[in-house]
Parts: sequence; structure tokens; C-alpha cells
Amino acid sequence: MTVLSGFLPIWAITAVGWAAGRFDVLGKQAQSVLGRFAFAFAMPALLFVTLSRAEVSDLLSPGVAVFAASVLVMLALGLVIGRWVFRRGPADRAIGAMAGAYVNSANLGIPVAVHVLGDASFVVAAAMFQTLFVTPLVLTLIDLDAGRGAAGRSRFLWLPLRNPIIAASAAGVTVSVLGLHLPEAVTAPAQMLGGAAVPAALFALGMSLDTRAARPGAAPVEDAAPAGRAERHVLVTLKTVVQPLVAYALARWVFGIEGDDLLAVVLCAGLPTAQNAFIFAAQYRLDTRLVRDAVVLTTFISMGSLSLITWLLA
Repeated sequence: MTVLSGFLPIWAITAVGWAAGRFDVLGKQAQSVLGRFAFAFAMPALLFVTLSRAEVSDLLSPGVAVFAASVLVMLALGLVIGRWVFRRGPADRAIGAMAGAYVNSANLGIPVAVHVLGDASFVVAAAMFQTLFVTPLVLTLIDLDAGRGAAGRSRFLWLPLRNPIIAASAAGVTVSVLGLHLPEAVTAPAQMLGGAAVPAALFALGMSLDTRAARPGAAPVEDAAPAGRAERHVLVTLKTVVQPLVAYALARWVFGIEGDDLLAVVLCAGLPTAQNAFIFAAQYRLDTRLVRDAVVLTTFISMGSLSLITWLLA
């Protein structure tokens, strides 16, 4: 019951968002607008406040190293399988590997951390690793194949530096490192805005689960390569089963992590595929159906798998 009560607000808001999208309550652009609001304003405010009050040394922990290793192992596996099993091109291999490794640390990770772990510090560190290292790596791999011009390559290589989440995280870390104590007049608005991050992100996530809804900027279905069942199943299995098992093995038997720290590592590794993968696939007109299915399926499966992980390790 404790586990269920921790996840209930997350799934309830997500379900309401799905219903709003299914019955077109807020209009066709609502999911896109809500998502942009959460990404550009609410989530950066939450991350800034959280990081500005955190000890930077706490973010550099063995648990974060384990999580980073699990993401990199899944990326490598995805690239190898995409190349030698499914014969994908370089850009599609990169986006497929991202779908099997890149966790939804913002939209779902922060709500899970707040409601289940009671502290968002670990998932914030995980989000920073993904945003600062994995995102530029994946964009570079995709752009080297799909965005063939020097101008396009330069634009996408600079994209992470203009990301509001990166900017807010960097500002928060700077405040923490310098030991600054910001006045309440500065932190109160940011804290109030950050309070909207979790419900807005979950609502937008729920709306996105209605796969019939139009996706602004997405590649037309007829332009996308067919997503084979086998490849979809492999990516979903990598994300929901293999990655948390790899994280558990490394944390428990290599780093000797136990207790709440072990729960945080495995729970974060078990988060579903982030919607970033779909956005990148649509931007480069890659196979959006494969990535969309990975996002939807891992999100639904995580309703049970995250609860199971919490029940086993809490």
C-alpha cells in the first residue's frame, strides 16, 4: 500500500492527461504547449532551486557512476544490435539505441523521486549526466549521418548549450559551488514556478500516450521506415528489463551499494524511454513509429515495473 500510494498521484495525473488528449478537451496544440512550458520554464526553475541548495559533492556519488554505466552499456548494445541484427543506418541506429537507454528523468523521474524517494537529488544528477553527455553524443551520431552540412552540424552541436534545462542546471550548480545564499525574493518565484513542473509534465506525458493525436513537427507516417515487431520488442526489453538488472548488478556486486541508495539507482535505471528520442527522430525525419512505440510501451510497462522494483528493494 505504501508503494501504491507513492505512485498513485503520478499515474492519476497521467491518466487525466490521457483522457484530456483522448477526448480533445484542450485542443490539438495543448500537449505541445504544456510540454514546452514544462521544458522551458517550470522544469528549469525546479532544477535551479534543487541544485542551488544541493551539495555538489553529493551528486558525484558511486550511484551516479552506476547509473551512467548502465546508460552507456545500453547505448552500446543498441548500436551493436541495430548494426548487426536489424541492419539499420547510422542515424536510425543512434535513435534506436537512445530509445533503449535514455530514461525519462525529467517528466517521470523527478515525480517518482519526489513521491517515492522523497528526494530529487539523485535523479537530478542522472538528468544532468544525460543532458550534458548523452544528448550531445546522440545528436552528433545522428547529425553525422542525417544532417550532412557544416551549417546543420554546427547548429545541432551547439543545441545543448542553448537548452534551458542545461542552463538552469549550470546556474544552480554555480550558486551551490560559490556558496551563495539567494534572497527569498529571488527563490520564491522560481520555487512557485517549479511547483508546476511535475503536474504539467505528467499531464503532457499523459496526453502524448494517445497515439492517435497529431504530433506537431513529426515526420509523416508514410515517410517513416516500418518498425518491425522484433526490433521494438528488443528495445523495450533493453529499457525495462536489462538496464535495471545491469544497474542492480553493478551497484550491488561491484560498488557494494545497498539500502535506499540501491533503490534510487535501480529505480532511475528502470524509468521508461524519454520523449526526447521521439523529438529527435521527428526532427531528422527518421523512423518515428519505432521510437513512439518504445516511449508508449515502456511508459505503460513502467507502471508495473517501477512499483515492483520499489516493492522488492524498499
